[in-house]
Amino acid sequence: MLKKLLLIAIATLVSLTVILKGSIAQEIQTIIPSQDNTIIESATGAFSNGQGPILFVGRTNQPQNSIRRGVISFDIAKEIPRGSKITSVTLQLTLEKTPGGDQSIELHRLLRNWGEGISFHPGGRGDRSTEGDATWIHSFYDSQFWSNPGGDFSERVSAVTTVGDKGVYTWESTSEMVADLQQWLDNPDDNFGWLLLGNETVSKTVKGFASSENPEPSAQPQLRVVYVEK
Repeated sequence: MLKKLLLIAIATLVSLTVILKGSIAQEIQTIIPSQDNTIIESATGAFSNGQGPILFVGRTNQPQNSIRRGVISFDIAKEIPRGSKITSVTLQLTLEKTPGGDQSIELHRLLRNWGEGISFHPGGRGDRSTEGDATWIHSFYDSQFWSNPGGDFSERVSAVTTVGDKGVYTWESTSEMVADLQQWLDNPDDNFGWLLLGNETVSKTVKGFASSENPEPSAQPQLRVVYVEK
């Protein structure tokens, strides 16, 4: 009987050790953006909003130049130990302006580096582009250009979620998001972040998310990364 109890105790101890090791190995890090911007439709790249408090995504009700796309990046290599294995990624954004009913917002991996200047406007019209701003045609105003107007990004959707009323929304972890983060960790020079793509087929679909310049810290974008350090 004593031997049986001893074996049960050993088995329980081993199980607890395995569980504890697993929990210790799993790390969680919340990261804020290193930069973000709104790309504003303009054939000349005249407008941007690098320091604006809102990232606009979708189409406004303007008769011309109505498309808005958000770009956002996070310094993964600075926050996650090199060699780690990414296991889960979620993006949290706070919707503050929402005139367009329910809309799907997609994440697409960006394929070229881009910038954030000092342009500022509180609304979706944007401000005159400043040096280093990402614009509709420039990756860095006014000397470097996208290969395609509106930004160079992968056709593959990394994640998508539907947003409607004001509030906090989460792009839940997908295999594509995990792959993006793993690539950015392993190859930091390839980390250009994501482009936020909304409904551009009709007008008045625009959504406004709090940016990293938003005066309310709790509303700013947050990337939650779960990883195992090797």
